[in-house]
Amino acid sequence: MGGSAGSGSAAEAGARHARWLLVGALTVQFLVSLDMSVVNVALPDIRGDLGFGRDGLLWVVNAYALAFGGLLMLGGRLADLAGPRRVLTAGLVLFGLASLAGGLAWSPGSLVAARAVQGVGAAALAPVAFALITLAFPAGPARSRALGLWGMAGAAGGAVGVLAGGVLTDLAGWRAVMLVNVPIVAFALAAAARTGPVGRQRRTGARLDLAGALLATGGTTLLVLGLVRASDDGWSSAVTLATLGAAVVLLAAFVAVELRTPSPLLRPGLLRRRPVLTANLFCLLLASAQFGAFYFVSLYMQLVLGYGATAAGFAFLPFCVGVVAGSILATRAVAALGIRRLMTVGGALAALGMGWFAATATVDGSFLASILGPSLLCSLGIGLCFVPLGTAATTDVVPGETGMASGLLNSSRQVGGSLGLAVLVTVAAQVTGGATGPGALSSGYAAAFWVAAGLLAAAALAAYVLLPGESRAAGGGPVASRTDAAEHEGDAAGR
Repeated sequence: MGGSAGSGSAAEAGARHARWLLVGALTVQFLVSLDMSVVNVALPDIRGDLGFGRDGLLWVVNAYALAFGGLLMLGGRLADLAGPRRVLTAGLVLFGLASLAGGLAWSPGSLVAARAVQGVGAAALAPVAFALITLAFPAGPARSRALGLWGMAGAAGGAVGVLAGGVLTDLAGWRAVMLVNVPIVAFALAAAARTGPVGRQRRTGARLDLAGALLATGGTTLLVLGLVRASDDGWSSAVTLATLGAAVVLLAAFVAVELRTPSPLLRPGLLRRRPVLTANLFCLLLASAQFGAFYFVSLYMQLVLGYGATAAGFAFLPFCVGVVAGSILATRAVAALGIRRLMTVGGALAALGMGWFAATATVDGSFLASILGPSLLCSLGIGLCFVPLGTAATTDVVPGETGMASGLLNSSRQVGGSLGLAVLVTVAAQVTGGATGPGALSSGYAAAFWVAAGLLAAAALAAYVLLPGESRAAGGGPVASRTDAAEHEGDAAGR
């Protein structure tokens, strides 16, 4: 009797810890997505208050993007080696302190430094939030629901960031867009404190691959920087070519190191898993289309349709609704359809929605036809992808490498976003030819949307062609099989 009561109490405690863990992971995902967009609307006020030059102001955005993109792989691996809760707590504290420092910044340099440290904290938080979900929830409906909520939290953070940036700047000044992170961090820390142990909190005998970490960080940072410079200076500029060339050299050296080290930052065998490889390719293409298109949707609303910053923020809310609806549908449909069909359908719907944006991005466009309709269709498709994408990215991954897989997926997302923005900016610039009238701008934006639609169609095709059959994919969650564990041991022995 006592044993039964004790088992019941343990089960209740475990369920309670899992709920708080999910709350903490979703808060982190919301926070990271929020901070990628909340600052953009406040940039003019920041420039006037702190005295930024035109080029210097770009580093308020780029400092965060470079630190975030460059350290994602390292953040994911640290979660495997030191334990996800330790890395989560450290990342939240660092992010909160950097946000406070940014809100109190007194000079351009101090704000850029605070944004860079925010990026470091985000690089620890983003992969940990995903890894915690895959470790704490067993494969099946529970994990599907958690991954659906994870996708919703990211979409909500991005949409609220665009809206909150305008509202907070108008009501309380630009410093509020930095300080708003502090109470969110405090809530996430409180949620994390109420969770129990998750998986193995520390891997004994494993060491951090320092050489791989330095090469991956340097290579990814230079890759993101090169793509950022391509957006500003063009693909043929000496700075762009030199930066991208150096990134290729460092990433090639990273691959060579990973093939030889006994405890790699990224185990090469991980990418031999077709679901993992396909998930990362799909994520790169999806982010390339989504991030770049968001940039142009915002410009189209403000520079062609004449929306103000706050009105443009509100106009993004239907996109958030569509992602939520798609994620709910995905949690209910993934068991019946499987990850292959769901990712293919989601990518195809997103491509159709982006094509709708392209077809209606005209000078005389309206909210209903040019913004609301395509936003709902595109976001519904993207929402359908989050659950199967998260499942595919961790299929047959051993528990000690969930952080590695999560860091890889987040790196694909970040690099994809930078690549998409650079490509779409180039396409739009070629079409406009330097003209700034509404007609020329709408033509350039429409061309960018068509390219984004093509990227999403390519993602859908990749999912259909590369993912394994539904009999395996539908049941394959992020739980390692004995075959994979044996292969992992064989890889290590071979090195």
